[in-house]
Amino acid sequence: MAIKGILFDKDGTLVDFQATWFAVGDLLALQAADGDRQRADELMKLAGYDYEQHCFVADSVFAAGTNAEVIDLWYPHKSPQERQAMLADYNAFTAVEGARHSVPLPGGTDAIASLHGSGFRMGVATNDSTSGAEKTLLALGIAQMFEAAYGYDAVANPKPAPDVLYAFSDLTGLKPSEIAMVGDNRHDLDMARAGGAGLAIAVLSGTGTRETLAPIADVVLDSIADLPAYLASGQTA
Repeated sequence: MAIKGILFDKDGTLVDFQATWFAVGDLLALQAADGDRQRADELMKLAGYDYEQHCFVADSVFAAGTNAEVIDLWYPHKSPQERQAMLADYNAFTAVEGARHSVPLPGGTDAIASLHGSGFRMGVATNDSTSGAEKTLLALGIAQMFEAAYGYDAVANPKPAPDVLYAFSDLTGLKPSEIAMVGDNRHDLDMARAGGAGLAIAVLSGTGTRETLAPIADVVLDSIADLPAYLASGQTA
């Protein structure tokens, strides 16, 4: 069945994950460590930052998880009620700072414009907050080309559960098999498989590697800059 809609992951797919999120994560880690630099570095490592390689590890909590999961990891001594109360502040901070620091990936904006011009229905499926996704799309100047942005807080179950795929299907009237999911981590592709998406497309522009993504992807592209040509070629699964 022809692909008519596309869901994009945000970080590592639409924006440069490393350039956008290290500074934001480091500020939050310092806060969690009460200003202790060594402890903050330990928290960053715990969340998935590799200081030797200067990058976030594929499928780590910071690369693929939600703000709630970061809080659970860094504040295990807090009660569930206290961690829940912290979540609103985390969501607000990361929404504003993530958008302010957002660095678009090369060729991404042109690719989105091309796909929009070709009539594809497009949405964002992220484990960031919905507010963060919306603010980032505005900062990148591409919000008008997307019909919806779904954060982890927009659905009952975030990625890798298929809730976002079903929500976008309901919104657009497209069958899941008419929708492609594009992302840089395994949880993006797991969501596509769980929901019966028409294509599970991996990109190497984020934290995932060919080794981690190829086994569950229909195709592995360098970035979304290659997506218009790939879809135009008819090489769909």
